[in-house]
Order: sequence, then structure tokens, then C-alpha cells
Amino acid sequence: MLRSDPLLARWLPIVGWLGRYRRDDLGGDLVAGLTVAAMLVPQGMAYALLAGMPPQTGLYAATVPIALYAAFGTSRQLAVGPVAIMSLLTASALAPLAEEGTARYVELAALLALVVAGLHLLLAVTRMGWIVNLLSHPVLVGYTAAAALIIGASQLKHLLGVRAPSSERFADQVGDLLSALDGTSATTVAVGLGGIAAILAIRRWRRTVPGALVAVVGSTLAVELLDLEARGVATIGDVPSDLPRLAVPALEASAVGSLLPAAVVITLAGFMESIAIAKVFARRNRYEIDPGRELVGLGAANAGAGLFGAFPVTGGFSRTAVNADAGARTPLASLVSAAVVLLALVTITPLLASLPNATLAAIVLVAVGGLVDWREARHIATVKRSDLVPMAVAFVATLVLGIELGIAVAVGVSLAMVFARVMRPHSAVLGRIPGTDVFRNVERFPEAEEEPEVAVLRIDVSISFANVAFLKRRITELRAARPEARALVLDLSGVNDLDTSGEQALREILQDLGDAGVEVHLATVKGPVRDVLERSGLWDEVRHRVHLDSHAAVRCIHDHEPRIEAAELAPRPAGTVGQAFGAVSA
Repeated sequence: MLRSDPLLARWLPIVGWLGRYRRDDLGGDLVAGLTVAAMLVPQGMAYALLAGMPPQTGLYAATVPIALYAAFGTSRQLAVGPVAIMSLLTASALAPLAEEGTARYVELAALLALVVAGLHLLLAVTRMGWIVNLLSHPVLVGYTAAAALIIGASQLKHLLGVRAPSSERFADQVGDLLSALDGTSATTVAVGLGGIAAILAIRRWRRTVPGALVAVVGSTLAVELLDLEARGVATIGDVPSDLPRLAVPALEASAVGSLLPAAVVITLAGFMESIAIAKVFARRNRYEIDPGRELVGLGAANAGAGLFGAFPVTGGFSRTAVNADAGARTPLASLVSAAVVLLALVTITPLLASLPNATLAAIVLVAVGGLVDWREARHIATVKRSDLVPMAVAFVATLVLGIELGIAVAVGVSLAMVFARVMRPHSAVLGRIPGTDVFRNVERFPEAEEEPEVAVLRIDVSISFANVAFLKRRITELRAARPEARALVLDLSGVNDLDTSGEQALREILQDLGDAGVEVHLATVKGPVRDVLERSGLWDEVRHRVHLDSHAAVRCIHDHEPRIEAAELAPRPAGTVGQAFGAVSA
């Protein structure tokens, strides 16, 4: 075990984990690295095909980017590299700008990866990683399911052996396929379905066995031995055995501007997927993930992809699961995978000229099959039925509008629903549990009894411009339901903040109810709310009607006890509103 500089290890995590590396971890890392590499070789070529790129670029994406993430990332098990959604997003971003497979197309893909790298690093420097929270879990479930269908539909032309134009809209893909069905090659279909069956059977038998590699070897041999090319089976053709070479794409302002919207979507979606996977395996293995360092790690990986002729990359769930199951303990497993893929580039790519496109399509179809998570959709419906709305919108919008516009619409709907919940927050009429000083929601606790001549209302959200109208309307409804009440207690235990509109609304409520002969008392007012009330001058007007809790407020109203000024309940530090309620002020 080597010693490492803590400061250097913070900025370059590889220094830290290599300095603490244990010999006992070597066996698991070697096995995991070899296993994931066996998956990466066929998957890399398949995802390159999906992105509209030459097959070897998928292998380039599985070498330098992986090594750079291992150096800068903080996850020990995350398997970074080409993934299906990133490939589809790449294809949709580049399709309007260049013809698929051309040198210009390849150069733009590398430029896209560099822009994505820059956005990752920008988020890291500005500590804006929280922005991925705009992609809520239901939105991701709906978006991923739709993306899986789009990806699957894009591969059916290879599985059927027909020619059809590329599109990111599901309806266009289906229409083009239906128009081309007359040219279906039965032999190609048999090869593709055979590949799917083999991969699924091997996965069911033993997850760590690389079923995709078995399918690649088997189908390639079948093409050679049975002369399937003569029967209409299309193959990938010659794959250059060159190692990835450093090449900086031209940084054209117009091209960067055209790619920027897609790069934003790729960055957010890729980071969200990667950080979610990394956290799962970090929790299982009892260590912490640093989101800021993860942004740097993914930025470095995408920079490597852009500088070495590949396309955007991120962490993949299936390979990460296999990596962990195979025994990965440190990022050395990823370095082993990168080294094996480099070796494969030099040694076996010339042997893959007869690899059927249908087999690569089968690999993609199996990989994206698990992205349609019906079980999680049912779970969302059970836990929070309203969350089905953003999930359904994300699903439909992505299918109809395409990947980029679809996710933008879904994010917009998520934010709109959050705002709608703020505008119509939860509130509760409270009653006393008999024999106690405890007040609870009368709708949830049938035994709770409302106080005679006193209405108690709890507001469960910060009061702001968005919900002041709701608050006034709720109080009006309560007064109509309790016309005999001579006092109203506002329980503010759920109110963490008050903006200017909220303060003005509270002032109007006090005045209007006071004119109507209804006295308003406040209970459980938190420190931040008291700060606003004091700065506005309203605190001096209400301090005699502020209480520790609803019980104290009701007792004061019923018993006509002398009201204790809030400032006397606890000492107030000079220059501040003070800790008027002790622990309640937190």
C-alpha cells in the first residue's frame, strides 16, 4: 500500500485509490475488467452503428474515455463508455448537420463530445450539479421508456434487412419501416432473432458470461461458413485496426451553436443516469460519491472521446451491474477493460468484417429492452398518482416530438406541477385529541375535536406570491364553515419562509378579520418567518398574539390569560429577531 497526498488525491482520485490499493482486490478487478471488456467490444460497435458512426469509433469510446474517468471519477464500480441513449441523442443531433458515416459527421460527433465535456466541467466549476434535479424520477422513467422504443424502432431496419431513413420520431420510424417491409430478408431476420435468443438465454443462465460476444462470434462464423452474405445478410465490412489517435476537431462557432441544445440534453440526461447508477453501487459497497468530482470525471471522459474520434459517453447501468457482480473493487477494473479493448482493436477487428448488422441490432434491442420499466411505472402510480402526469407527458412528448424536445417538454411539465402544488398547498383544520394538548388534522383523526368558538388552521407550505390567493380563499371557506368562531389560530409549523407578498397577505388577513370581530393568533412561528415579520414592522402588531403551539394559543383565547410577549419567551441576541421560541426557531 502506497501513501498519497490528500490534496492531490482530491483533485486526482486515482492517486488516492492507487495509494490505498490492496493486493486482495486485484483478482476481482482483473476478472471484472475482462468481463466488461467482453461486453464492450460488441456493444461499442453496436452503439456506434446506432449513433451513425463507423464501428471502430464505438471501440474508441471504450478506451481513452474509460481511462480518464478512472483517473478523475469517484465511483469504484461505474462502467463508463458508449450507451444506447447517448448514441441515439448523438444521431438525432447530427442528422440535420451532416450525412451519416461521412468524415464531417464523425468530426461533428467528436465536437459534440467536447461541448458535452465543457458543459460537465462548467457545471462542476459553478457547482450547478443540482440542475439535474429538474429531471424528476417520473420524467426519467417516461423519457427512458420512450427513448427505448425509439432506439428499438431504429434498429428494426437492420434486424429485417431493409433500407429505411433514420429519424428520431417514433411515428416516422414505424411508417418508414412499414413502407419497406416488402424488402425484408428472412435470413437476416433469422440471424437477428437468433442473436436475441442467444443473448437472453446466456443472460438467464449466467449474467457474467458475455452473451453479446458469444452472439458476435457465432453469427460471424455462420456468415463465413454458410455464405450468408449471398443470401442478403448485410455485414459491417472492414473495420480498421488503428488505435485511437489524438485529433482536435475544428471549433467552429456555428457548429457549436447548432450542437449546443443537444449537448445540454446529453449532459443532463447522461449525468443523471450516471450519478443515479453510481449512488446505487456506492450505497451497496458503503462509500460516498462526490457529485462535483463525478462531473469532472464525466467531463474528462467526454473530452477524451472528443479528442480521440469518438462520441459522447456516460455510465451504463447494465455494464456497471456486470462490473460489480464480477468482483470490481476499484477503478482498476475499468483500466483493465480499456486495455483489453485496445488490444482487441489491434488483433480482432480485421476478423469482424463478416459480423452481421442484424447481430449488432440484436445487441442494442436486448440492451434497451430493460429501459421500459413497467414495474417502476406501477410503483409511481401507487405512491403518487399525480406523478403519472409528468411521466406520461415525457413518454408521449418524446415519442411524438423526438428526444430533445420531448425531454424539454417533460421538464416544463414537471416544473409546472411543482408550481401548481405550491399554488394549492396542503392545509388542515386542526382539532384537539381528547385528554391531550395535541392538535391533529380532523380529517385524518376522527377522534380530534374542534375547539368551540375557535378555528385552528395549519398551512403546510411557505407563504409566497404563488399561494396567497389560496390562503385567503381557504380562510374564507373556513369562516363560512365555522361562523360562530370568534377567533382563528393560524398554525405556521409548516411555514418555513414568507415573502413580501405573503407578509402583505398576512397583514390584510389580520386587518379584515379584525374588522369582522375575529381575532387572529399565530402558533409555532419559525425564525425565518419572524425575521420577515420584524423587518416589515408587522411583528410589533402581532407579538401579543404569537404562541408556542396551537394548544397555547387556544388556552390563551379561552381562558383570557395575560398574553406573554413573544420576545419574553427566550432571550433575543442583539441585532437579530432572536430565538423567541427556543428550539422552535430552527
